[in-house]
Amino acid sequence: MLRPVLSLLGTVFSLITLAVLIVGLSIGAVLHIYGKDLPSHESLANYTPPTISRIYSAEGRIIDEFARERRLFTPAEEIPDLVKQAFISAEDKNFYSHHGYDAMGIASALYEAVKSRGRNVRGASTITQQVMKNFLLSGDRQMERKIKEIILATRIEETLSKEKILELYLNEIFLGQNSYGVTAAAQTYFNKGLRELAPHEAAMLASMPKAPSDYHPVREKERLLARRNFVLREMWENGYLDQATYLAEREMPLRSVQNGDFEPFSAELPPRDYFTDEIRRQLSGIYGEGEFFTGGLTVRATIDPEMQAHAARALRRQLEAYDRGRGRWRGTGEALPEEVLGSEADWQAALAALDVPRDIELDGTWYPAVVLDIGDQALRVGIEGVEGTHAVPRDDIKWLRGDFQANFARGEVVHVRRVLKEDGSLSHWSLRQVPEVQGAFMAMDVNTGRVIAMQGGFSYQHSVFNRATQALRQPGSSFKPFVYAAALDSGYSPATIVVDAPIEINTPQGLWRPRNSSNKFYGPTPLRTGIEQSRNLMTIRLAQEVGMDVVARYAERFGVYEDMGQFLANSLGSEETTLFNMVAAYAMFANGGERVRPSLVDRVQDRYGRTVYRQDTRDCVDCRDPALPAGLGPRIVSDRERVMNAVTAYQLTSMLKGVVDRGTASGVIDLPVPVAGKTGTTNDARDVWFVGFTSNI
Repeated sequence: MLRPVLSLLGTVFSLITLAVLIVGLSIGAVLHIYGKDLPSHESLANYTPPTISRIYSAEGRIIDEFARERRLFTPAEEIPDLVKQAFISAEDKNFYSHHGYDAMGIASALYEAVKSRGRNVRGASTITQQVMKNFLLSGDRQMERKIKEIILATRIEETLSKEKILELYLNEIFLGQNSYGVTAAAQTYFNKGLRELAPHEAAMLASMPKAPSDYHPVREKERLLARRNFVLREMWENGYLDQATYLAEREMPLRSVQNGDFEPFSAELPPRDYFTDEIRRQLSGIYGEGEFFTGGLTVRATIDPEMQAHAARALRRQLEAYDRGRGRWRGTGEALPEEVLGSEADWQAALAALDVPRDIELDGTWYPAVVLDIGDQALRVGIEGVEGTHAVPRDDIKWLRGDFQANFARGEVVHVRRVLKEDGSLSHWSLRQVPEVQGAFMAMDVNTGRVIAMQGGFSYQHSVFNRATQALRQPGSSFKPFVYAAALDSGYSPATIVVDAPIEINTPQGLWRPRNSSNKFYGPTPLRTGIEQSRNLMTIRLAQEVGMDVVARYAERFGVYEDMGQFLANSLGSEETTLFNMVAAYAMFANGGERVRPSLVDRVQDRYGRTVYRQDTRDCVDCRDPALPAGLGPRIVSDRERVMNAVTAYQLTSMLKGVVDRGTASGVIDLPVPVAGKTGTTNDARDVWFVGFTSNI
């Protein structure tokens, strides 16, 4: 009787043993097959995530940032426990106890899937597995990828600490709104640092990893609120929050930047302008676009924000004055369809969606607006972000030629700005338009080459083309100082007489008879008078006598051109160059004839704080000398190359000061400090220049 029972038990035991052996061999085979060609996980130990590159002004204020993925890397030790606990509660409550995968979690997920017949399939990935998926594997939900996740997760747990794994996860994870990592997300949703977050805010961030688009703080507010409260409950049940805190935090409203509860971080940044975009262009050329947009560079710009604001305002005011003097209305070229004009909500939304400039500050902010009605004495407009409709009086548009009503159309998009009374209250709204004629401005320290202000056009958002650095234009008579510099270095003096008389020059295109702008000839004239009055014929004769090869070498030495054509017409500035080159060249007149290299950047540091570029390369001889006697400062040795005789620089500066005091610039330059410089005008005034300098700018 006992023997059959024992035999049966032995058979069952043998079958179980065999089954266990088969399962074990199968698992071993699976792990061998899928584990042999897996990517190396060791690189994660030296992980350097793509992070934001930021540009700072001289006083340390952030003025722009560039990134493909908006991420601010934060080491694990600087991430508050509250944030870590929120994500662990939401994603992997057994994180600190498992070895890469959670067997109970996998079993529970399988049970739910079978129980629901496939309708309730949920992930069971640990934080470690998610790190593997984000860094080393594809994102599909295939069984093969899950097996690879588990294998890699167990390997990485043997290599990295839990804190390092959590650091990788919290810095890499996508949390919506182009925010990668918890630090960037805290800025994006709350405009706060991580240490400023309340438990309900940390729980809201921890709600995002499942599917950020499904938990939008405005469109999916109720769903996000439910998920946030679930995370808070998990934090309480896991012992991270006491009951009183949990109950209080659960009642907090869902607040975010997107819902209008906080000012966005971007509002603290000035609008992108020509200066920071030129830094982007130059550094991308040096380090490559990939490194600039993902390398976490810290860039200290040379810009003086106050002077930059003055420069932009001065350029805009003069361009607008010239444009209004022509009396032509062009508008923005944009219009809203008739069907949205009947509802304020509709035309406000349509205006907000338009790509029109919003970065113009000139006697107040310029706002996009839509023409709703054209009356006899006023335009009735709707203004972006301003409630109701408002009138632009006809008297405000007296500068406009032609029939008042014929110039406008209902639905046309325009710009307007406030006009205030003396007491600061609103007088009326004024019609504005972006000028057709463009210009540029640049100011540079003549001794260091630091560019302290640069405006490349009327509005960066209207046109990103930088006319200070990218526009090749004929400098006209502003090039003449280089002809005179060549002459002074060749033995001429400011008092040397040159005949101002007609001249004929044979060219391949025929006989060229240049003229003075006045169409007059003045006979024998000193060089000083010739440059003050910008005499073309004297300049050509001087170039002939000195030799165009010598003039060209001077222009190339000063950086105006790389390879100047040796044609007499070029002595009058007919060959194109940039404002950037001209300002840098004139700076060498001002500083006594030493080379300076214009720079928009003082210093560049990499993500680790190491300096990789410094604009000032001068040597501080005694800076590291511990035996430096008391009262003596260290010696800073100049490394600048001399490009011009100091006496010649002094003579030329004196002559250019005469241009401002008595010559062609006397009617347009009125500053309380001594100024030297030169005007330039090309044929038909297509280009009009003034390049000048004081003792330091």
